[in-house]
Amino acid sequence: MTIDKPCILSYLHPYDVLSKGARKDILEKSEWIDVGKNHKIYSYGEHLKGLYIIESGLVSITDANDTPLSLLSRENSFGERGLLRAGVAVNTATAQEDCRLLCIPAALFQKLLTQHEPFQRFFDRSGRAPAALTQSANLTNVLVDSLMATNPAVCAPTTTLQDASRLMRDRHISCLCVVAGGHLVGIVTLRDIVNKAVADNLPTNTPVGEVMTTQPQVLPPSAIGSDVLHMMMEHRLGHLPVVSSGRLVGIVTQTDLTRFQASHAASFVSDAAHATSVQDLTLITSRIPDLLVHLVAAGNRHDVVTRLITDIADVVTRRLLRMAEAQFGPPPARYLWMACGSQGRQEQTGVSDQDNCLILEDGISEANRQYFAPFAQFVSDGLDACGYVYCPGEMMATTPRWCQPVSVWSDYFKSWIASPGKEAQMLASVMFDLRPIGGDETLFADLHSQTLKAAAANSIFTAHMATNALTHATPLGLLRGLTTIRAGENRNTIDMKLNGVIPVVDLGRMYALQGQLPELNTRSRLKAALVAGIISDSGGADLLDAYDLVAQTRLDHQANLIKQSKAPDNFLPPATLSGFERSHLRDAFVVIKTMQSALMQGRGVLA
Repeated sequence: MTIDKPCILSYLHPYDVLSKGARKDILEKSEWIDVGKNHKIYSYGEHLKGLYIIESGLVSITDANDTPLSLLSRENSFGERGLLRAGVAVNTATAQEDCRLLCIPAALFQKLLTQHEPFQRFFDRSGRAPAALTQSANLTNVLVDSLMATNPAVCAPTTTLQDASRLMRDRHISCLCVVAGGHLVGIVTLRDIVNKAVADNLPTNTPVGEVMTTQPQVLPPSAIGSDVLHMMMEHRLGHLPVVSSGRLVGIVTQTDLTRFQASHAASFVSDAAHATSVQDLTLITSRIPDLLVHLVAAGNRHDVVTRLITDIADVVTRRLLRMAEAQFGPPPARYLWMACGSQGRQEQTGVSDQDNCLILEDGISEANRQYFAPFAQFVSDGLDACGYVYCPGEMMATTPRWCQPVSVWSDYFKSWIASPGKEAQMLASVMFDLRPIGGDETLFADLHSQTLKAAAANSIFTAHMATNALTHATPLGLLRGLTTIRAGENRNTIDMKLNGVIPVVDLGRMYALQGQLPELNTRSRLKAALVAGIISDSGGADLLDAYDLVAQTRLDHQANLIKQSKAPDNFLPPATLSGFERSHLRDAFVVIKTMQSALMQGRGVLA
């Protein structure tokens, strides 16, 4: 039987959102292939001819070890993973019965990725936007039909509250579109059921038509993402039906908007979690600079950007730990890999080295401890290969001093608190930002809480730590103008890390010690200190605003360098800022310096 070739593309996503001309061009340049039962379409490691779409038949997908991965039927496609990775097959495809396939040539597939955003978003789950799309991946020009769920859950106005609630529970959703005669007549949400039904003790067999929102706000498929955001903000909505000629065609929720903003980072995490080699991980992390540009351009606040970037580092580290266990065998004792520094605080940017250590269980024999030397070296080397360069100060698990049992770590902290010399202050500053990454987290739980308690109770130690926190000065001159580095390759710039962000990081750490606060992230520490009354409301609010401005300016600077195909750094030339921007940046540094002075004089602490 002859099949009408245009038919399958006309209703198969993402081809259905392309123009008729684009679909016609695809068909003219593609090839129809008939494959017999048990015939291999391609094998692992082979160069792929293109992307395959199943018009009829069944195709099995197996990995390099012939382990079954999936069984695909009509309208499914396969081969995209290999096409996105140098065009080499990452699995094997075999016809389980006679098949008819449409093969879209590899070159055409790559062209479609760069020219059609829906096509790119559907297939490229790596988080890497093609160059032609990098600047456009934001809500101002993404169409609603690429954000919305195309098969929203619906019910009739006569559906009972109980049945509607069960449907929402079973589908894990928070609203239902109410449809009658094929047209949208209302929307009912969990909030409607709580506020209008439960609160008024309505019977469970009450029709949803009695509590639904009639004539809800809607948008057409031609709307853009910013239309959704603005309407949601104006009317305080969490769900927006998408309607065409009165008929429901989809729905967009706040979750969809959040998912769009974070989709690239999420796919980075997924790829890293399933990477099979260090080389795979390096390919993933090499795209982090582009991710930073995308996240900054999308208007995300600095702490959101750094959190998403740190999430990738965490997953990469855990994947390396699993690879190390596979290479060296099961660990002979319980361990916990810890991150400190910016990774510990979840504040990594486009420029990050590695700071880490290993905590081992007490009672481990010397022979078993030998296992962890090559183990730590493997992980540290892998992190370096992924762009997290070796720590210049050797604050790494590969240093024997930082690969010790729990009791030794406990002694470290006790000695630093009891005798807070210069080195002790420096080490304590780093180690108070420790965060578990992989392994047995119980090894650190008691140690963390006990150390915080002991540190807060020792006034001499906290005084020394406060003094240490003031060693990083803000770039302000005698008349409170901005001062820059005077010599060297970074002449006439401000170090936005050492003299911008770090002073606030130090303040946040001090507030956490004073209040025995468990938070590690600097912004979270500042907010927790405000709530706990450790800093005044006015001073705390000003410091938060100042930190946000400094940290955001630093990220904007890095993103601008990346867009210029330069390596990101922390050295900002004030001359590149407008007078307005320089004025606000100076005011932010004034606030930070004021809070540093208040910390030393005791005005930052409320009795």
